[in-house]
Amino acid sequence: MLTGTITYDQEFLNQFEEGIDPFDPEHGRIPARVLGYGEMSTVMTISGADPGLVFKRMPMFRSQSELEPYLALYDAYLQHLTAAGVAVVPAAITSVTPSKGNVVVYIIQEKLDGSTLVNQAIHALPDDDVQRLFTAILTAIGQVFAYNDANESEATIGFDAQMSNWAIEGYDAANGRLRDPVQLVYIDTSSPLLRLNGQEQLDPELFLRSAPSFLRWVIRLLFMEDVLNRYYDRRQVIIDVLANLYKEKRVDVIPTLLAVANTFLEKNARGAELGPIIADEIASYYKEDARIWTVYLTFRRLDRWIHRLLGLPYPYVLPGPVNR
Repeated sequence: MLTGTITYDQEFLNQFEEGIDPFDPEHGRIPARVLGYGEMSTVMTISGADPGLVFKRMPMFRSQSELEPYLALYDAYLQHLTAAGVAVVPAAITSVTPSKGNVVVYIIQEKLDGSTLVNQAIHALPDDDVQRLFTAILTAIGQVFAYNDANESEATIGFDAQMSNWAIEGYDAANGRLRDPVQLVYIDTSSPLLRLNGQEQLDPELFLRSAPSFLRWVIRLLFMEDVLNRYYDRRQVIIDVLANLYKEKRVDVIPTLLAVANTFLEKNARGAELGPIIADEIASYYKEDARIWTVYLTFRRLDRWIHRLLGLPYPYVLPGPVNR
């Protein structure tokens, strides 16, 4: 499956996956350099592959019957995002079935200059430009939820709009200049959240697949519904974006951006649930989110250690210490 004009060597990718060492991917049969981590994925460049490409690896699929609905959903999600007016980075999506272990999906994208990522740019730009970037994200959120409002009886998009999911089109980092108007490109499409006729199309068990087996029932019972629902609520989506500024060490700009967000919500109010956001909400949201993911990662590391002790394969690449 292909969106855009990304080309890649499937056989080389097969060979890479066959020899990957999830405990130490930089020293596998074909070395890789890890650029970033998601809850279900790892973003890498691969030695010997096109240096202009990044590979997002997702090893949670146990069979072809699990894989095929995901691939169809991925295409549908991109179509709905595009219809909503969101610019999406060109990507190819493919799968590898190694001789042992899970079926692995790779989403392949053009390697972007890290300085063009919004979460990086906010450390280099003046506050006025940080506000312009945030306003551009709000505009995209508005487009998605206007689309959802218009298509509520048929299709609604779940949207993770945090700053690390955006690249700035035509950003001249050397001179610190943003285009006017600011143009953003959405780069994280690996979790295609889409509801058709009110029914979630992404199998939530795929989110749980990377969790330790002894934790899955707790996550399923206490957190899964909340985590999924937040991305279908425009107010929660905005809180998530603002709370991420704690992790990015830009708490100083929250008061200004909060005022911008509340002006946006007031203009887009569709009921009492879109009342103004308060600063304490953002701080509480961040603390709770950071606590959940810290505990989650700790237990994933424990699960990896148990797998290794028992001589069992562990397909996920985990990050080192995360500064939250």
